[in-house]
Amino acid sequence: MRKKAPSIGTERESSLHRELKYRYSGKDGETEITAGDFVCDARTGNGELVEVQTGNFGPLKEKIKILSQKNKIRIIHPIIIKKHIELYDTRGTLVYRRKSPRKGSMWDLFKALLYAPGLAGAKNIVIELACVDVLEKRIDDGKGSWRRKGVSIEDKSLLHWHESIVLQKLKDYCRFIPFEKDETFTVRDFKEKTKIDIYLARKCLYTLDKMGLVKRIGKQGRSIVYKKADRKALINSIEN
Repeated sequence: MRKKAPSIGTERESSLHRELKYRYSGKDGETEITAGDFVCDARTGNGELVEVQTGNFGPLKEKIKILSQKNKIRIIHPIIIKKHIELYDTRGTLVYRRKSPRKGSMWDLFKALLYAPGLAGAKNIVIELACVDVLEKRIDDGKGSWRRKGVSIEDKSLLHWHESIVLQKLKDYCRFIPFEKDETFTVRDFKEKTKIDIYLARKCLYTLDKMGLVKRIGKQGRSIVYKKADRKALINSIEN
């Protein structure tokens, strides 16, 4: 594999980002490549561009829109199923190692897709969820977030690979609508059905609505009532 000198941002990339970048570039691919006016994380041997995005998709929106006009692009989004945390003091001594109580799921995609729903199912764009366990290394240096009481996140690395979920066509996202064609439902109904929290349920339905996969049909008290888009509307959404 041909490797290029670090570009802007690569010196600060996490081990997780780097590991996914090399995994998806493949043995015949290359990393940190130039595509038009942009730098992409990788290009596979068959010419597909690869972008690893650990955060929300907002910053990618314009870049991907331009690149997808002439290139096939795969956006890799890690879903952290389990997270192990190691805390070190400033001398590099391990203070403790513990497992985070929070568990991730495929529904976490909507925290990222919320900011760029137009990428889902678009021509030449594939979104692939990399479901992994990670090790998060933290340093108690007083420079981190107040939420972590000044503890900084030093690095994230891959511990275990679970599976990947490939989302290419708009119809692939129908797996995120656990209701029958004629069923109506609210955000709270969606929350109960999927076992996710209410805040994430709102993000899911907002995004699915923007994608044209569900539609608002009225209100039930103060709650918006949704329904799956009909078959004809779904086909039109896919074609357009």
